[in-house]
Amino acid sequence: MPETDCTDNPPLTPEPARRVVENDQYAAFLRRAIRAYGRRIAAGDVEALADAIALVDELDTAIAHAVNGLRAQGYSWADIARPLTITRQAAQQRWGGETA
Repeated sequence: MPETDCTDNPPLTPEPARRVVENDQYAAFLRRAIRAYGRRIAAGDVEALADAIALVDELDTAIAHAVNGLRAQGYSWADIARPLTITRQAAQQRWGGETA
């Protein structure tokens, strides 16, 4: 009887492809867009100033969502605070919500 290679069966459900996200480049794009928006308003669009202020709330919401997502993935407050050059206590006070 001929010898055959004994291999494991491939998984029935293939692993989903991992997305590659270039966050540094995306953040640079957003910074350029925000600066350009400020220049457009400065050129005389006083009505758009309120829309620019509303972006602050959107950004705060996006940051809170990002922090919550990182915490759900197991990142500690120290992990989150490190790239922001703040203490873990400061990060937890800002985004941790109330504790009982």
